[in-house]
Amino acid sequence: MAQHVIVTEHQLHWAALYETEKRLITEILKDAVIAVYHIGSTAVPGLAAKPIIDIMAVVRNLAQADDAADGFAKAGYEYLGEFGIAGRRYLRKGGDERTHQIHIFAADDWPNISRHLAFRDYMRAHADEREAYAAIKRALARQFPYDIESYCRGKEEFVQERQAKALEQICLDWDRLYIAARLVQRERVISALVQAGSVAAALLTESGNIYTGVCIDTACSLGMCAERSAIAAMITGGEHRAKKLLAVTPGGNAVMPCGACREALMQLGADAGSTEILCEYETKTAVRLSSLVPQWWSPM
Repeated sequence: MAQHVIVTEHQLHWAALYETEKRLITEILKDAVIAVYHIGSTAVPGLAAKPIIDIMAVVRNLAQADDAADGFAKAGYEYLGEFGIAGRRYLRKGGDERTHQIHIFAADDWPNISRHLAFRDYMRAHADEREAYAAIKRALARQFPYDIESYCRGKEEFVQERQAKALEQICLDWDRLYIAARLVQRERVISALVQAGSVAAALLTESGNIYTGVCIDTACSLGMCAERSAIAAMITGGEHRAKKLLAVTPGGNAVMPCGACREALMQLGADAGSTEILCEYETKTAVRLSSLVPQWWSPM
């Protein structure tokens, strides 16, 4: 039976359905997964959509995703490989009346990752574009109620045009940094006295380069926080101006730098206080370094 194309008003419970599936995906992919995102129309409050939850998972490499195919099959997903997009792994659940779709990309596939995130954030930010997109989708659903291919072709021009605008207008710096930090984050047992990697950090320089680091925990005071490891990598790379910085806990949450790391950052230059520090990833809440080091001791 052909898929029935239905477009409905936005439903509040779509976010909860995504969260449930995010936990399932994380359990199946385990250490391979770096980040999971709610994408597509159901991720945009106020936007009419087909009641299908679109999810993007970012993994360390696609071979690890392929290894998890059986786990996804047990959870009710069809594992369909690239399915028309090079470098993607596409999965769907629900048969002809599908309920969920997963798009898996490797962490280094920024073009594919960024276009999904940028389009979602652009639509969230522009009510007029949401209304225009919804009108197109409703009309196409009436015209092609059992022809999903024609429905998708009918909205392709709108999506591509807005996607191009989104990539120009939407800042995805925190997403780039988050994925970079998560990519290097993994537990490492160096010796009986040294462990590393449980916390990771990434910083963006004014020139646009990203440097990463992981924590190094030792049996004495010779260890180093992930933030200072990233600073060391930046200086080794010939730079010293940090524009943005984030650190990530093992659970994937942003964590604030300790006092020593704040001090190290402040000493990088007279304008170091303008460095942005991420407080919370989901909401992209950030603060200036200067607000974390009030009444700093140096006149520099």
